[in-house]
Amino acid sequence: MREHVTTERYDSWPETRCAGIEIVDGLVVVRPGASKRHNRLARILANALEAAASPGWNADTNFDVRLQDVPLTNRRPDVVVYRADTIDVTPTRPEHVLMIVEVVSPGSETTDRIVTTDQYAKAGIAFYWRVEQAATGVPLVYTHVLDPATRAYRDGDMFTGIVKVSAPFPIEVDLGEV
Repeated sequence: MREHVTTERYDSWPETRCAGIEIVDGLVVVRPGASKRHNRLARILANALEAAASPGWNADTNFDVRLQDVPLTNRRPDVVVYRADTIDVTPTRPEHVLMIVEVVSPGSETTDRIVTTDQYAKAGIAFYWRVEQAATGVPLVYTHVLDPATRAYRDGDMFTGIVKVSAPFPIEVDLGEV
């Protein structure tokens, strides 16, 4: 039987031990290493979102978002847009987060399309983007906007190539160059 990981136990682990895992309902989920293309796309998106954001928001990659304490659920999204004044607050909580972006990789399709989408919505994260690589190599970006009354996402727009982001991020991101 697998042992459940408590919040206290997880918080005592060094960052190096936490880097390649997520905790879902108290159980460790090992994430396979992402490809260079996956990491590059996440970094390009984070940089573009950060450049477009007001000074009150940061966009970064590769850190935990604590969705719930009991049972412990920590996700490590590809890109997180979060309040700048919470940069030193650990763990990052849903109320610190405006938007999450997941870049879908082989093996993460079901998780990124269904499981995490539901978890992020229930946690109250306002915007969720799912980025998928099409056979043509041009990324497809599916946007979702939270309906606060139902705590579920409603589908937004789907983009290919150039993504035009409206408020709070007035920017164009040329994803076709990735």
